[in-house]
Amino acid sequence: MRLPLLALLLAALCPLAASAAEPTVIDPSARFPEGPVWHEGKLYYVEYAGHTVKSWDGKQATVFWTGEGCGPSAVAPFGRGFLVTCYDAGTMVRIGADGKTAQTIDKDESGAPFVGPNDIAPDGKGGAYFSASGPWESGPIVGKIYHMDASGRVRMLADDLHYANGLVLSADGKTLYANESEAYRVIRFAVAEDGALSDRRLFVRLNELLPDLAPGAYPDGIKRDRDGNLYIGQYTAGQILVVSADGKLLRTIEVPSAAAPNLAFSPEEDMIYIAAVDDVSAAPWPGKVYAVPTR
Repeated sequence: MRLPLLALLLAALCPLAASAAEPTVIDPSARFPEGPVWHEGKLYYVEYAGHTVKSWDGKQATVFWTGEGCGPSAVAPFGRGFLVTCYDAGTMVRIGADGKTAQTIDKDESGAPFVGPNDIAPDGKGGAYFSASGPWESGPIVGKIYHMDASGRVRMLADDLHYANGLVLSADGKTLYANESEAYRVIRFAVAEDGALSDRRLFVRLNELLPDLAPGAYPDGIKRDRDGNLYIGQYTAGQILVVSADGKLLRTIEVPSAAAPNLAFSPEEDMIYIAAVDDVSAAPWPGKVYAVPTR
């Protein structure tokens, strides 16, 4: 759509104005798309309601992997293949580069099962952090953050999160940011040399960043650009919040969908790919994947 002249002037004058870049739809019929990542020339993303991982090569989207009953929430490169969070199945699945299941992990090193595996943040050392939200209810505060090493060993590092969701590391690997969705905030941890987490602190509350957001603004995915800015997806709005490393709102990026849970950058960071949901009321939660220029 074309912005009115006044909106264009505001966008030029106000650093908090919404991005005027027009989104392009690259997948018009995604079933609750989530957890995208760019890897080796392709965009990979999951369909929670389709139990699939899809890949997009710049021209078309195709199914890369299917895991019935998985309910995937994110995909990330891991070893020579990929790691997928299966929210519904309560498992972490390793997939080979050929799109075939290589390993399924359903417990941490203590034997405790995962409840609602959700998002993934590679640690840059061959392993990855992942969140487990707990059940899809606001009451229990049982969310956790785990670390998986390259061999598949999993240890629990943090608990008592109110629906642990999106995760991302700072550029130096010393800070882990985590979305606490049902608390409507982003928190952060100090990361030790061995990967352990400590010093849990509040980073931002979404409704304090942008008071005009509906009460209970719900952070979902989170990513970081090369400048250290954080891009926070929302399940309660078709909007990405761009926040500086010191917690200041820089701008917003809008898409014409009800929710914009997650995103990924192109290699040059001149484009972001937004996984969006058009109807959040019922399965199969139809949505789209958008490409939006960043500049």
